[in-house]
This record gives sequence, structure tokens and C-alpha cells, in this order.
Amino acid sequence: MDLVGGCRAFVSVSETGSFTAGAALARIPQPVASRRIAALERHFGERLFDRSTRRARLTPFGRDVLPSARRLVQLAEAMEHDAKRARLRPVRVAVPATCGVRELAGLAAEARALEVHLEFRAAGPGERAELVRTSEVRAALTAVPAEEAVWSVPLGVAAVDLGPSRVVHLETLRTGRSAGVRRRVWIQPEDDVPHVRDRVLRVRDAVGLSPAQVSVADSFTAAAAEVFASADLLLCSVAQAEELGLSWRPIGELGLARGFGVAAALAEDADRLRTTLHAAVGRCLGAGR
Repeated sequence: MDLVGGCRAFVSVSETGSFTAGAALARIPQPVASRRIAALERHFGERLFDRSTRRARLTPFGRDVLPSARRLVQLAEAMEHDAKRARLRPVRVAVPATCGVRELAGLAAEARALEVHLEFRAAGPGERAELVRTSEVRAALTAVPAEEAVWSVPLGVAAVDLGPSRVVHLETLRTGRSAGVRRRVWIQPEDDVPHVRDRVLRVRDAVGLSPAQVSVADSFTAAAAEVFASADLLLCSVAQAEELGLSWRPIGELGLARGFGVAAALAEDADRLRTTLHAAVGRCLGAGR
């Protein structure tokens, strides 16, 4: 039986002295209140009200159990209040620093429509999974190889002027093929992971570039500043190139992509990001451009 519902009807009728008024106080139809109280009486094996009078008068048994019924109803109401507050508590998610404010706001708005309140913490690729492990966040968008990814973001190179070419071959950056100017490729911190960085370094060595021609920048801003101040190239996504107003081309020697997965303390948080919010998360990451 519904013990809490029965006790709520019992307390309401006892406070008003009327089944009709008590039902209204409990916000249920009068027949429902009567059925719940009757079920409670069958459960206890005793009458709670003396029905021989016009008013709903408590029996001695009813008076004895009324304090406990009140406490149960109050505890149930407190639990409902706590549950509502818990549902409003933000789900903290570690995201790449490359995510834009507008896209994150759109993701948060979509989640709120599902009564999920997201809160974001920008962090580097090596830090995000650790934040989940230490319970500083409940979920993280982690850097993984593209073949293992839930979301994949194509990477290429961007510069102020890349000319009419449809792709950029890194071999064209060799000294002697660009009037003696040693152009560099800048890797931003989000791509300073083995499955991206090491593939670029292997191509660098294979085509005969000097070690200094592929460098990891301290930040995305620092990498972009180098590109604006020179003929250097920035390893980035299409969305980042558009944000900076740069020309973007794929790399001729290799197909390259950022891969993202999900790490979460609770399976339901991971599933929600992978499925229901998949498209909104992808927009934040620059996938599908």
C-alpha cells in the first residue's frame, strides 16, 4: 500500500475534521482520500476515525498514531524537497578550452530542457580524465584516438594566406623551397597528445623538416599570435580557423583528426552526453564542420 499517501490523507482529514476538506487540503479527490484511509485502517487492523458522527473524529487508536503519521509525512516532504534540490545541482563537466562560449551555452540550454543543469570547467587534454577520477567533475570530454572517438574533428593547417592550393603538403615547408624562410607548424595544447602530435612529428621527419619547424605552443592564443605575425601555420580545426579569420586546408601527407570520448563517474551522465546531447556536444567540439 501507499503508506505515505495514506498518512498524508489521514493527517489532512484529522486537521480539518472533514473527509471533504481534508481531501482538498491534501489536493486529492475525496473518494481517493477515503480509499487511502480505509487502506491504512486495513493495514493497521484498527479504525482511525469514528464514522458515527458527521465530523471525522479520531478514535483513541487514531489519536495515538497521529504523531507518527505527521512525522512520516514531514519526512516525505523533506525528502521530496531534497530530491528537487539535488536534481538542480549542476553536473560539472570538464571540456576542452577550445569550446566556444556560444556553443557551450547552447549545450547548457538543451540540457536544461531535460532538467539537467550543466556547469563547465575548461581543462587540458591530460587533465580532464583526472578531474573525473578525483571527483572534481562528474564527467569529462576526453582526448582519444579518432578511431575510438564518439566525436571526431578533422584537423588541418591554417594561415593568413594559403593561396589557391586545395591541400598543404608539409614537404613544401623545407628550407630552400620558400625563399629561405623557415616556416613552422604550431601545435596548440589541445593537440599535444600522442595520437596527434606524434603523427605530425613522423611526417616532419619523413619529409625532411628541421625539428624546430613543428613546435607546441603554450596556448591557443600564443599559437595564433605566431601565425598572425609570420607565414607560420597553425594546426587546428575548421571552426577555429573561421573564428580567427584564417584560411584552412587539410594536410596532404596525412588525414588527421581530434577524437573525443566521455569519461564519467555515473554511466547515466556518460550516456546522456553520448546520445541525447550528442549533436550539441559535437557543436561545442567543432565536429561535423
